[in-house]
Amino acid sequence: MPKQVDHRGRREAIARALWRVVEQRGVTQLTMRVVAQEADMSLGQLQHYFASRTDMLSFAMDFASEQTSARVHQGLEKLGDRPHPRDVLRLTLAEMLPLHAEARATSRMSAAYVLEALHDEAVHEQARRGLVRGRALVEQLVRQAIADGHIDSGREPATETNLLLALTGFTSLIELDVIEPQDALAAIDVHLDRLFRST
Repeated sequence: MPKQVDHRGRREAIARALWRVVEQRGVTQLTMRVVAQEADMSLGQLQHYFASRTDMLSFAMDFASEQTSARVHQGLEKLGDRPHPRDVLRLTLAEMLPLHAEARATSRMSAAYVLEALHDEAVHEQARRGLVRGRALVEQLVRQAIADGHIDSGREPATETNLLLALTGFTSLIELDVIEPQDALAAIDVHLDRLFRST
């Protein structure tokens, strides 16, 4: 009987190899040949799964987003059945920052993807759609928190969403050793305390 090949698993393994290349060597080294070497396969084998560098990069970014969502979901399960929206927002923001190895890999992958998106129209549109979806989820949380009385009704949901997402800008400060991870978390806590002060 022919051996069954887990194509999705192979594609995920390639994506993780791509993350390692970005994390260890930088986006300038991100070629299909280098990723194939990192994944311990031939270039021809890699091209069986991805026809181009852009296809490979796009899948790796989607996979990174899936992994971040999975970590958030696992964190939510630990918070119980009806977590406070402040805790949900803190968890979501924290998982977007490079605070541990897995998050650091996906964060650096995101940075590489944004750089690519600036010069590739197709990648730009895909990246934009992903960010729009992510932002909409955060705004939905904010709107629900306002509706439930956890956040003052005078707050503008769109503006508060933008301010919350601006906190993910701590990524560069953490990565370049300007601040410590705990400093970023402390700032997030202060901002959330102010936002939820009415409760």
